[in-house]
Amino acid sequence: MDTLIQIAQLVLMLSILVILHEFGHYITAKMFKVRVEKFYLFMDWGFSLIKKKIGETEWGIGWLPLGGYVKLSGMIDESMDTEQMKSEPQPWEFRAKPAWQRLIIMMGGIIVNILLAWFIFTILYATVGKQYMSTDAVQEKGLAFGEVGKKAGFKDGDRIVSVDGKYQPRFDRMLLDVLLGENVTVQRGAEKVNIHLTDENIKAILEKEGKDFIHPYTNVSVIDSLSPKGTAKASGLKVGDSLVGVEGKPLRYLSQVSEEAYAHRKGKLTLNIKRGTTPMNITMPVDSTATLGIVQKMPHSKDFEVSEKFSVFQAIPAAVEESYSLIVYNIKQFKLILRPSTGAYTQVTSVVGIASKMPTTWDWVFFWKFTALFSIGLAFMNILPIPGLDGGHAIFTIAEMITGKKLSDKAAGVVQTVGMVILLSLMVLVMGKDIWALVSKKFF
Repeated sequence: MDTLIQIAQLVLMLSILVILHEFGHYITAKMFKVRVEKFYLFMDWGFSLIKKKIGETEWGIGWLPLGGYVKLSGMIDESMDTEQMKSEPQPWEFRAKPAWQRLIIMMGGIIVNILLAWFIFTILYATVGKQYMSTDAVQEKGLAFGEVGKKAGFKDGDRIVSVDGKYQPRFDRMLLDVLLGENVTVQRGAEKVNIHLTDENIKAILEKEGKDFIHPYTNVSVIDSLSPKGTAKASGLKVGDSLVGVEGKPLRYLSQVSEEAYAHRKGKLTLNIKRGTTPMNITMPVDSTATLGIVQKMPHSKDFEVSEKFSVFQAIPAAVEESYSLIVYNIKQFKLILRPSTGAYTQVTSVVGIASKMPTTWDWVFFWKFTALFSIGLAFMNILPIPGLDGGHAIFTIAEMITGKKLSDKAAGVVQTVGMVILLSLMVLVMGKDIWALVSKKFF
């Protein structure tokens, strides 16, 4: 059931994004009187699940859930239909329109995706507000770091003051800033220390610890509940016990327990606890999945999440600022991916990987936040100058506007074919990686 909820959220989100993205192409094509032959959610190579012709346009749903498309008369696109290109251009065809009109049509989907994100953020900020993890709250007692973070130069108790000279009030964004920035300044006691993460540091963080390389610092946590699926309850651990260490190491952060459990899977793990005022050690077996069944909470913990409230008029510029910030982060992350020495390209995920990270209960606020975030990501991906994407079409159109020379239909067909082969190959590789990760997690 949990998996079905994750899949349902993903399918609904992608359907909304794809339909509105393609509507951006559709409406701009109609503005310039270009005939739209097809409007499809998902690909219909070979056959479609549903189709109905209304006027000059066939509306349908394809069987292959890889995006969608609108087929414009006189254009070589995802449909790979080159037959109509053999005849003379007609007034209603895409190829017969001036370059500036064709450029607007190509950018229509990207513009709609950005506007959609702005609209969603505006509604969210004006209703439920803007929630995020406060950096001040998280690092009030300092931060704790895993082994990889310590090798990079951090020390337990450090507080991050700035990244590249800027302070980030959002803890989730601060984690990204650390990985994407050049220089991190931390407060260490009475002095400020500058830390520069090398590509090797970044690679180790991404491969071994990810976002968990930074933790709120704590020296004790309380067992909030115990699941019968884990080994902790059967081993004698009780609700209310205070965790003070793992394997003789003082507790520094909450996920330290799960990290040690993973390191000791198929073996045994010793938790150092206090039951009341009595110190105890409890040793338990750890299965191959490292499931202990422990849910922890910090005693007297404060909520790290803060919420900013906005009026409708305040929400509009705040949403624009958020959309712009996400575009900037997409650019920074893409630059990181293009640096092979960081290994960031191995972290690229497919829809399978995204589905596995969706919540197992339906949360509309999360859903719309994620839809807005993904809408910006889709806009950024499509603007890349890669054949087969909107940006690929746009770059050739811009070149035509500058040079006055148009790419021949034959060359355009070759470029589109090569681009589609490359994109599909990358999608298959990334999807295969994510499927293997899911399978190995379940069975190995």
